[in-house]
Amino acid sequence: MGRWLLALAAGLWLAALGRDGFDAWVDATELPPLVVQTSVQVQDRNGELLRAYTVADGRWRMAVDLGQVDPAFIAALLDYEDRRFYTHGGVDPRAVLRAVGQAVRYGHVVSGGSTLTMQVARLLEDSGTGKASGKLRQMRVAWALERRLTKDQILTLYLHLAPYGGNLEGLRAASIAYFGKEPRRLTPAQIALLVAIPQSPEGRRPDRSVERATNARDRVLARLQRDGLIDADQARAASTEPVPAARRPFPALAPHLSDRARAADPTAKTLRLTIDKPLQVALEKLAAETVAGQGERMQVAIVVADHASGEILASVGSAAFKADQRAGFVDMTQALRSPGSTLKPLIYGLAFDDGLAHPETMIEDQPTNFNGYRPQNFDRQYRGTIRVREALQMSLNIPVVSLTEAMGPARLLNALDKAGVGYRLPMGQPGLAIALGGIGVTLQDMVQLYAALARGGVALPLRWQMDGQGEEGQRLIGPVAAWYVGDILAGLAPPPGSPANRLAYKTGTSYGNRDAWAIGFDGRHVAGVWMGRPDGTPVPGAFGADLAAPVLFQAFARLKPKLDPQPPAPPSALMLANAQLPAPLRTFRNRHAAFQAAEDAPAVSFPPDGAEVELLPDGLMVRVTGGHAPYTWLANGVPVALSLAAREAMLTGLGRGFVTLSVIDAQGLSARATVRLR
Repeated sequence: MGRWLLALAAGLWLAALGRDGFDAWVDATELPPLVVQTSVQVQDRNGELLRAYTVADGRWRMAVDLGQVDPAFIAALLDYEDRRFYTHGGVDPRAVLRAVGQAVRYGHVVSGGSTLTMQVARLLEDSGTGKASGKLRQMRVAWALERRLTKDQILTLYLHLAPYGGNLEGLRAASIAYFGKEPRRLTPAQIALLVAIPQSPEGRRPDRSVERATNARDRVLARLQRDGLIDADQARAASTEPVPAARRPFPALAPHLSDRARAADPTAKTLRLTIDKPLQVALEKLAAETVAGQGERMQVAIVVADHASGEILASVGSAAFKADQRAGFVDMTQALRSPGSTLKPLIYGLAFDDGLAHPETMIEDQPTNFNGYRPQNFDRQYRGTIRVREALQMSLNIPVVSLTEAMGPARLLNALDKAGVGYRLPMGQPGLAIALGGIGVTLQDMVQLYAALARGGVALPLRWQMDGQGEEGQRLIGPVAAWYVGDILAGLAPPPGSPANRLAYKTGTSYGNRDAWAIGFDGRHVAGVWMGRPDGTPVPGAFGADLAAPVLFQAFARLKPKLDPQPPAPPSALMLANAQLPAPLRTFRNRHAAFQAAEDAPAVSFPPDGAEVELLPDGLMVRVTGGHAPYTWLANGVPVALSLAAREAMLTGLGRGFVTLSVIDAQGLSARATVRLR
């Protein structure tokens, strides 16, 4: 064992004799690749680790720099392994001579004399240490490394490559695996263990032998105390700290979204998401609790976003990321499912915007034949004449289909397109059934739709990448119509046992009880919950109000202690009872009554439909022909002139851009024109 040490000493002596030749020999050294492959890591919005992936050979090797490491660890490492690291040239002659002397004296190797640079050389090439030729190669590579890299770069390589047992390489991977923490701040006991393990990584693995790991750690503690890096009290306290007996799993939060991010940018080493780690942890726990006791096939998905910025704060694709009967590997936030009644708020918003109805408008809920389509209410009961507000809150089917017929299914699909909702129609042409969920959408897109309602009717695409601001989307409905919808939904009673608050929310259940939904928003955030079976089979007794709504309220409770208030009513909102509304808005009339042109039906004669008109300082001159006075004029669904006897009027308060003008006469007949004001 001592022969190779003698050979090393002789090599040093020979090198000293021929300095020029030695320099040429070192400069000619072919170095191994100095770029170390590290694990792809996914971080949350604050840079906290969400998920990591092993490198190609299945090892955990996490990127780290000196600024991310506790300075006390660096001091302990250098004290124990290489005190003269910052002064020697790669090989420490004093350490080598000491090792030779000890080997001669005791007849076996007492210390190896390897510097940290030599250890890096060995780790880079995975070379052995038992032969003189291997040791000489390490020395040559070490000398070459010192000429091509800075000391901090060499130390950083060691922090990446140091073996910690099994498939753990590098300080950061070991700190996460053994202590569940980043190496920014470590206890003296943790520092000592992390210094000790690389000297015999398999023999000192704490998950294999706590006793050997403890003994090795305590020897390092004794050295640190001897050299004054810690005092006696610190050493004594550290020696009583238990050594971890098992490895901790690496973080695997937001696994579905992390996979999507990696697929979107396969070359990136660090992926930064808008996810908030504490919220993600809380909602993944909520998801697991939700499906417990619900059968082996029940699944849940949750999305939470900031509707002001469009940033997704949490995305739970399943209750557990594993191949089980719940199909946990499937991201149910991206699965196309029937939305049930969750599209109804958009339909009512469009009706408000088009001047077809007001929250206090009376509407019929009675058996109706829509050209062969005969929808029924969920409970197969009918309420007769009720307010539109009640129709939405009770999620009645006949009124919303009547509104959809009046505006046309294409109007609804156009709004979904503007909202950025990707949908799939079961058949070619859209029919009235889409109002009741006869369409395929994803949970994330539905949350994006409700975010638009919460933002006053303007869509903002949700985003999950921390790489700039999202782009402003298109306007779906006007701010008054959006506020009407939010006010109605905020008036819904919360599920039993949930906190009484003004969360604006809507539930939905798809045909055959296959999907249970609940989506809601307050003044700042929007969230959506889906529950069902990933394979699309029915779940007997599964209803959105019973299953998904309580989870939605729990999600908001874990998001923040108190809801942000809903915005105040816009100045132009009509806060009136039914009897005080303009006559045409008091009772909803079906499509034929509202739009079929009679001989004496009104028509907008100026400005003509599609025209571009200059907006005068006094406003916009409009003219109606036909119909019966008094006339009511609306701009983008908002009444701007009421009960006018004259056929001409000057409309004020209009802004530049596209505007839809509607006129309704005393008999409820109407006409409209869309123009651009400049």
